[in-house]
Amino acid sequence: MINKTIFQGLVILVAFFTLWFGLSRLDFVKFFEIKKHTASAEHKIGDMIWDQIHDSETVITNDSIVKTLDKLILPICKANHIVRDSLKIHIVQKDEINAFALPNNHLVVYTGLIIDCQKQEALQGVLGHEIAHIENNHVMKKLSKEVGLSVLLSATAGDKGGAILKEIFKTLSSTAYDRTLEKEADMQSVKYLLKANINPEPMADFMYVMAQEQKTPKALSWISTHPDCEERAKYILDYLKGKKYEKKQTLTQKEWEQYKEQIKNSLKK
Repeated sequence: MINKTIFQGLVILVAFFTLWFGLSRLDFVKFFEIKKHTASAEHKIGDMIWDQIHDSETVITNDSIVKTLDKLILPICKANHIVRDSLKIHIVQKDEINAFALPNNHLVVYTGLIIDCQKQEALQGVLGHEIAHIENNHVMKKLSKEVGLSVLLSATAGDKGGAILKEIFKTLSSTAYDRTLEKEADMQSVKYLLKANINPEPMADFMYVMAQEQKTPKALSWISTHPDCEERAKYILDYLKGKKYEKKQTLTQKEWEQYKEQIKNSLKK
């Protein structure tokens, strides 16, 4: 009995000194310096990529169009305690059905997505999905995994910075997050909508339609960044089974149709 007690004491002692030695070898200063530089790089990369998009694409600045999109986003932010001003929402004139998050809380929405959504709740679901990527830091997790931390840190300096930024933009706008992060963003968006009394079913319907239209050119951009849409629509609808929730519309049906028409008319000018 005494030998067993002594043995247990020695095991605890060895474990303690092993842990102490390991912690003593960890360079905390270097660790926190890396985190600080990563955060700084995230801000710079996001702003620099957005500057490139701004300079090469047509950005919608019409006050009415911008404010109406903001009206659709506000209930999500308010109900889920997300600071609206922390998000940098941009509307870009492009036929592609797409929306994507950039570092430093930039969220880019293509006019093609807005026009293609039959219901406003579908658009709100997609926006909630991208906001979830931002709130859960999925953007930098994806880039760190696919591009590499050292490459990210070098993107803000040197002659090769522009080429690296283009590669980062391509990664974020045309390749998918892994299944775990996509499902996390999907379900977070559903929960965002439920808390805001917005019906999530049209979000699932939108995904199902995209899955059926994946052979059409207009659907390819969204499908490429969000594969397995049919499967995702199914697990969203499964989650909603048996749940009771209000189904409030942010805009009236007439306002929603007028909004899409307004965007279509702005593209003709």
